[in-house]
Amino acid sequence: MSAATRPVCVLVGAPGSGKTTVGQVLAAELGVEFRDTDADIERQAGKPIPEIFVDEGEAHFRTLERAAVAAALASCDGVLALGGGAVLAEENRAALVGHRVVHLSVELTDAVKRVGLGIGRPLLTINPRATLKHLMDQRRPLYAEVATATVMTDGRTPEEIAAEIIPLLKR
Repeated sequence: MSAATRPVCVLVGAPGSGKTTVGQVLAAELGVEFRDTDADIERQAGKPIPEIFVDEGEAHFRTLERAAVAAALASCDGVLALGGGAVLAEENRAALVGHRVVHLSVELTDAVKRVGLGIGRPLLTINPRATLKHLMDQRRPLYAEVATATVMTDGRTPEEIAAEIIPLLKR
């Protein structure tokens, strides 16, 4: 498998867009592995992401994230979900060129329902709704920049979303 076809699909999107849940369903449907760079970072650091933010700060987390994205793009043959902020790094956006990248788009109302009060999401601990809106507004152009396809997730099940993505991967 060439680098351009590995991974089968990369999922990007805001917190609450369903990257992990949809990614797991999609991987199962395709019979491939699922990988999440946030989980990779937690494994490597030996602690949850919120603790990384508190102990070492966001800049350190973003350094770990760039390394995790590079490693995953080079070795994952299945469905890969990137953390919501991975697109902030130019290095990550450049690395996504040539890959099948699906932007899971979500509107604020559904995103807020899905992330709740931001538990386990360090950037959403204070005023989750306002912070999430700001993050979504900031990142939406970057998701569009890297995406080869965009799929709306509002009001849909992970299975419905995965079913829409599968034909996009055969193009």
